Amino acid sequence: MCKTGHPALKVTLLFLFISAGIFFVRCDNNTEESAGSHVAVEIDSSYYAMNPMALEFDSIEMVMIDSGMADFIHAYRQIRAYELSNSTPPSLRFNPLPQNFVPPSPTERNNWEIPEGISRPAREADLAFMSIPELASLIRSGEISCLALTEFFLRRLKEHDPQLHCVITLTEEYAIRQAEKLDQELAQGSDRGILHGIPYGAKDLFSFPGYPTTWGAGAYKDQLLDEKAGVIKKMEEAGAILVAKTTLGALAMGDVWFADTTRNPWNLEEGSSGSSAGSASATAAGLLPFAIGTETWGSIVSPSTRCGTTGLRPTFGRVTRSGAMALSWSMDKVGPICRSASDCAIVFDYLRGPDPDDPALIEAGYIYPGKVDLSELKIGYLKSAFEGDYEEKEFDQKTLRKLRELGAVLQPVELIPKGIPVDALSLILEAEAAAAFDELTRSNRDTLLVRQHRYAWPNIFRTARFIPAVEYIQANRIRHDLVQEFNKRIREFDVVVAPSFHGSSQLLATNLTGHPVVVVPNGFKDNGSPASISFLGNLFDEGTVLAAASAYQEATGFHKKRPPLFSDNTSH
Repeated sequence: MCKTGHPALKVTLLFLFISAGIFFVRCDNNTEESAGSHVAVEIDSSYYAMNPMALEFDSIEMVMIDSGMADFIHAYRQIRAYELSNSTPPSLRFNPLPQNFVPPSPTERNNWEIPEGISRPAREADLAFMSIPELASLIRSGEISCLALTEFFLRRLKEHDPQLHCVITLTEEYAIRQAEKLDQELAQGSDRGILHGIPYGAKDLFSFPGYPTTWGAGAYKDQLLDEKAGVIKKMEEAGAILVAKTTLGALAMGDVWFADTTRNPWNLEEGSSGSSAGSASATAAGLLPFAIGTETWGSIVSPSTRCGTTGLRPTFGRVTRSGAMALSWSMDKVGPICRSASDCAIVFDYLRGPDPDDPALIEAGYIYPGKVDLSELKIGYLKSAFEGDYEEKEFDQKTLRKLRELGAVLQPVELIPKGIPVDALSLILEAEAAAAFDELTRSNRDTLLVRQHRYAWPNIFRTARFIPAVEYIQANRIRHDLVQEFNKRIREFDVVVAPSFHGSSQLLATNLTGHPVVVVPNGFKDNGSPASISFLGNLFDEGTVLAAASAYQEATGFHKKRPPLFSDNTSH
């Protein structure tokens, strides 16, 4: 109850709108009305006025606040008059390093062996599902050229995209030129490494000159950016060939983009999930050997789960984000989506590394141990997250049993301290996303997005304007405590196993702390869709968690299964 009754309530309501940064209302004629002329708002309850900030002021305090707000309004207008691009980061940067934590010293690339004696399969469809080392072997032996392999995957993309809606733009002209160049290099004895000549796709939030960068949204579907994204530069240096810009749910949410919904290759009645929708769908269907995705809160883990791919979400700051659409500067991460943990290990090695254009990048070493004995690793499991009834419980329990059969001694652990409101910290993402797309909201172009409901971006961007700056900072202070406490618990283990989604808020927590996660398939539901399990790792220790996930995969084989609709003898 307000100290001074209903009159102060009206003043407080005005203060709420002003303090949240809402200084205009949308009118039928698309004009803006200044909040300087008090907009009449009738309300019967004090809930909306007082509860969001949980503050009460007496009449004298409100008069002073009202007069002081004029200065803020003037400042807000000046800030809005300054043009900011999506690529301009805040001066304050999130650092995932806990106190006294020293990341491993930078290392050279791992020595990736290319096997010998690999023959080109008789069935063309089998070629589509070969691993990166196998494809690299075929190229070195002359069984297939970089150009022929590129043309093969371009044909598969053209043939199956009408079913999956996984591609926004084919980069065919560039890919053909690059493949011819790479063939010439091999003929001259120049080899860029294991990715030399391997086609791949990149989520269409990475800029690439000469082709649209749509961010999956109608408001940007004709956008052309001259910058070449840092990860595409790194892939180009490694010899990988970009053949497609894959779909993403609009502005990196879900699987609905401006032209369609990306489909799950295991069950075409389902969407692929997202937001790295096309990257997961195309890789699962054998339309690409691998693809690049991003994650802010589940956008690698979720589509990898739905489509049965293997995804690595690396430590925050591990992989450059230059030239990538910003959604949340303190949470966005870039990682590979492949069909195995061992392939992820290879691609990640070429994605990591310095980039002066990403101020948040942390250069650190990476060693992939290859095969590991799980009995020699200290492995924990999120005990409370595996409890209760949930859809994937049968698969997850079988996973725990299999790990024990492989020699793992699983120790129960809880990584999130009681009292830390992890779910509430999602407002960090929402506030940053609203800032990243402030112009979209204020210009009313958010109506061009397909999804228009309470939990879609347009409404989230609008409601995020009511997040007070003080609450955003307080949430980040709590996040600091989460980083410290989470790291204290997980550093007692080499790997922690967890359900990908059920219980404990680990998916949001690890996206907030920046810890790496590998998600792998661990079974198939009655409707044909895959299920998944997650392996959590220590900061900058992607090598160990990838090796543990690979050991599980080699003992189970779920990652080798193929969607039946895309495994026939096509793309001759």
